[in-house]
Amino acid sequence: MITGNKTIRRTSAVVLTAGAVVAAGAFAVPAQAATAPPPPSIVAKGGYVMNNATGTTYFSKAADTRRSTGSTTKIMTLDVVLAQKNLNLDAKVTIQKAYSDYIVAKNASSAHLIVGDKLTVRQLVYGMMLPSGCDAAFALADTYGHGTTRAARVAQFIGQMNTTAKAMGLKNTHFDSFDGIGNGANYSTPRDLTRLASNAMKNATFRAVVRTRSTTQKVITKSGGFRFMSWTNTNTLLGTYAGAIGVKTGSGPDSGYSLVFAATRGSRTVIGTVLGSTSKDQRVADAKKLMDYAFKR
Repeated sequence: MITGNKTIRRTSAVVLTAGAVVAAGAFAVPAQAATAPPPPSIVAKGGYVMNNATGTTYFSKAADTRRSTGSTTKIMTLDVVLAQKNLNLDAKVTIQKAYSDYIVAKNASSAHLIVGDKLTVRQLVYGMMLPSGCDAAFALADTYGHGTTRAARVAQFIGQMNTTAKAMGLKNTHFDSFDGIGNGANYSTPRDLTRLASNAMKNATFRAVVRTRSTTQKVITKSGGFRFMSWTNTNTLLGTYAGAIGVKTGSGPDSGYSLVFAATRGSRTVIGTVLGSTSKDQRVADAKKLMDYAFKR
């Protein structure tokens, strides 16, 4: 009988111990949640990052405050070009003096296009997105806008940009330029730019361009010969941040330093924007903080 009682007591002890483990497990989830990383602090005036597949927000700082966007505007420029009916990326465009004059007048970033050269639309796209060539952006707006004069064509192209923004539901976005050198009414927000980039990244050509670190292109000269143009991407996340896949830098006296970014690790892609950072290096540091935080969530 004594042996039997000891057995019962031991069995009870095992049951109690197992119950204690179950009870401890019930309280383990809040304990783990409490150890989640704290939101990062960024220098940029505005920031936003989300899960590209689900739209889940990971971080938000002044995400709906309108700010000048600089050359991140060119995300919409390319989006509109790629949406053209019967688009032929191999069609050739002759570089006009007006494009190079514009670069000089605005002291704008350039793809160093040469008057009289013939580039394909595809080449112009790379020239616009990698070195952030405002001359290439001008050429594309002039080519795909409609009108009898260059000014009319450019204005109509910018109209296409705004129509596209409205169709996407980007209520805090407006464009008054094709390249981000605005005239007082070129603005967006971190959330809107992220949504725009997320939509643009659905296009295979867009994805291929914005993930390219550098390219050398053979173009036809005015005399019928050829020359090579080499462009390097201003987005230094490519090749320095694990999984980085794009998308576009921006800067300017009104906008500060901005970056729309995206990265994929495993089965998850995160995408976001920082607007109004203080330098090229700082915008990259801000973007890395947001992506690191998003991947840990």
